Amino acid sequence: MIKYLKQEEIDYNKWDACIDKSINSYVYAYSWYLDIVAGDWDALVEDDYKSVFPLPFRKKFGIKYIYQPAFSQQLGLFTTTLLGNDKLQKFLDAIPKEFKLIEVNLNKSNIPTQKANIKLKKNRNIELDLIPNYEILYSKYATNLKRNIKKAHKNHLSIIQNTKPEQLIDLFRENRGKDISAYSDLDYTHLGRLAYLLIHKGLGQIWGVISEENNLLAAALFVQSKDRYIFLFSGLSEEGKQKAAMPFLMDSFIKKHSETKSILDFEGSNDHNLARFYKSFGSLELYYYGIQIIQGGILFKSLLKIKG
Repeated sequence: MIKYLKQEEIDYNKWDACIDKSINSYVYAYSWYLDIVAGDWDALVEDDYKSVFPLPFRKKFGIKYIYQPAFSQQLGLFTTTLLGNDKLQKFLDAIPKEFKLIEVNLNKSNIPTQKANIKLKKNRNIELDLIPNYEILYSKYATNLKRNIKKAHKNHLSIIQNTKPEQLIDLFRENRGKDISAYSDLDYTHLGRLAYLLIHKGLGQIWGVISEENNLLAAALFVQSKDRYIFLFSGLSEEGKQKAAMPFLMDSFIKKHSETKSILDFEGSNDHNLARFYKSFGSLELYYYGIQIIQGGILFKSLLKIKG
């Protein structure tokens, strides 16, 4: 039986135990993670936490809607039992009608059925299997990537692992962050809190690249989620671009974690240029679905059109 629970009714211990044991576990779905990136979230729970489906929500113009929080690429249905389309559809049908709009990314194990009331978006993710030794992994790198890594070595770049979350966030905001509006000030605050908590739990590590002059050129937050390392967030300066700091950082991480039963999850991207960079490491292209469901009727659909 699927039950709708408000946040205060959720047993966090049972919830996290379900995520931990689920066949499609992702760090994004743990209660402590959702508490930071979403704040407000309810849930659908099957039986005694056999399967769960988080419902992060907001209110706008008095209307409750489900959305995808920043820094949580994939949510959806997590289960300790067999997962099929029928089970997923039962959970989608069980989302209360008080949520007039549902826009959320499912995880890659959730394959939704195309229906009249569901809009689907196929999103790209890129992953690299780290089981082979480094020599085998390196042999599959693109020629241009190998050239950039050699350039980085000629520039005498160094890896550091004591970069603070504030330094990483500032590096992003002062460079690429100037040109995009994807993140709000509150999102950056959440990211800082999340980074510190992940590091405290032993699940997060920030790798940095410095120049001979000790300038921070690139930095990245990697999150361990069972057998995968998620490339969650990164920053790169203009000098770092010129000196190939990011290829150097990623190659160093891959070299360190090669010959382990793990996956490097690049966390995207639908951006073709980023995807090309991630795939240059010999990575595989995978997909997960985003869904949109409107439960607000004709009046709500009209409001969405007015808002653009």
